[in-house]
Amino acid sequence: MRARAVLAATLLTLAGCSSGPSLENRDAVTAPPGDSHHLVIGSAGFTESDLLAQLYAQLLGQAGYQTSVITVANRELYEPALESGQIDVAPEYAATLADWLNAKAHGADAPPAGSPDLAETMKNLRALATPRGLTVLPPGRAVDQNAFAVSASYARRHHLKTLSDLGASGLKVRLAAGDECVKRPYCAPGLKKVYGIDITAVDPKGVGTTPAKQAVQSGRDQMVLTTTTDATLGSFGLVLLADDKHLQNADYIVPVVNRARAGSERVAKALGKLNDVLTTKDLADMNQQVDTWRRLPADVARTYLKDKGLIK
Repeated sequence: MRARAVLAATLLTLAGCSSGPSLENRDAVTAPPGDSHHLVIGSAGFTESDLLAQLYAQLLGQAGYQTSVITVANRELYEPALESGQIDVAPEYAATLADWLNAKAHGADAPPAGSPDLAETMKNLRALATPRGLTVLPPGRAVDQNAFAVSASYARRHHLKTLSDLGASGLKVRLAAGDECVKRPYCAPGLKKVYGIDITAVDPKGVGTTPAKQAVQSGRDQMVLTTTTDATLGSFGLVLLADDKHLQNADYIVPVVNRARAGSERVAKALGKLNDVLTTKDLADMNQQVDTWRRLPADVARTYLKDKGLIK
């Protein structure tokens, strides 16, 4: 417990110097890939991040590493700690991290580095991460990006499977989402521009919250902004509409490691095993086990990895 407290205190100190590139630490950037015996895995403190951190820790444990998991629920704290090697490994989201590092390096008004194109996003992300001593490992199939859901009955009645179907229908849509949806290009403006959906109003109930889903379930709103790994939609009678024109950015899950401490091929191989099996649906199911069934992330991760034959 004391080690965790000391690390947490150090992370707080890091917050004051997290705005610029860490290029002054050139040894960490140019050193050969490291292979530390004990690895610290960082979690951002929400269910999915906790699960991914546990999956990483247990896979690395199977590969012979000693591991510990620490929760740092703030990217402004854990990303600099990842650069410095106080955190060695962390699960991230490709487009979101690319945009965050881009803003950190070039300012908040810099053109976005993330996009719906996964290859382009990964290219930009790696170009931004490498000078900071970070290595971005390959993405798998699992993606957690913004998504839009309607009631199953509404979808059946209007023959809707995709957002293009909704746009072509000419239906007027009241959207339950966060209040920032009014201006964000992936939300109301993008739905209008890319799909031609007639968004009449944004009901500010938050992203994927219970009140937002209930508003669509009751018919007060017609659509809700949520995420692709939301496992509770079925309990509200909701279904996702496919983002068939790729409005949303490529937020595929990627492991990010401190190159000097965890940049070895052995680490990459251990974590790469997850890419062969983990799907978006798998992640949604595990989220549900934690959020609805109240299982511990470590237990859910262990069961999943054993079922997939990845740990003993």
